[in-house]
Amino acid sequence: MTPAEISALLDSEDYGDRLKALNAIRNLPLADAFELICKAIADSNPRVRYAAVSQLSNLGRHDRDQARMILLDRLENDSETDVQAAAADALGALRFTDVYPALEATYQQSSDWVLQFSIVATLGELGDRRAFDLLAAAIESPVELIRTAAVAALGELGDERAVPLLLPLVSDDDWQIRHRLAQALHRFTHPDAQAALAQLSQDKAAAVAAAARGDGLEA
Repeated sequence: MTPAEISALLDSEDYGDRLKALNAIRNLPLADAFELICKAIADSNPRVRYAAVSQLSNLGRHDRDQARMILLDRLENDSETDVQAAAADALGALRFTDVYPALEATYQQSSDWVLQFSIVATLGELGDRRAFDLLAAAIESPVELIRTAAVAALGELGDERAVPLLLPLVSDDDWQIRHRLAQALHRFTHPDAQAALAQLSQDKAAAVAAAARGDGLEA
């Protein structure tokens, strides 16, 4: 399909046609794809906006300034939390390292765990140490997926202040938490972190023990 044909589909009253257009955008040159994806992000249907914002995580490299502006707008103003979460993911994928204040504000204002999970994961990816306090609170979340993401993010930050927060999780009931913990602790040289890894290397869950030993880690 040509850019003109795809643009016409994006104007269709049938949102199924508009979703079809988004799939077709993947086959276009970057500049054409970026222009059309920006048009789709303003769609009235949240499924279309979600699909468009998700694609911007790749297409945004064409014009990073415009992509950043669009993604921050969707993060802060979209009426659908799934679209906001996709915007957070894209901000992380594009490595926008200056967007921490917007991510923090959205996290604090939201009670939706999907959005909070996406923000926590993004903060780890961005590696902004201003996120430490937020992640320290997130590790106490009643939502297991948020806790797991916070453990990983604290590891990615590599801030030694995280070690005392992480150590109690050595005996967490959830093996997936312990697995993520084992991966995170490899980021620290602190003696207590190394001692915890030695303990986790004997974990009853094989995946946890392997992660603690460093099996599969790049040299």
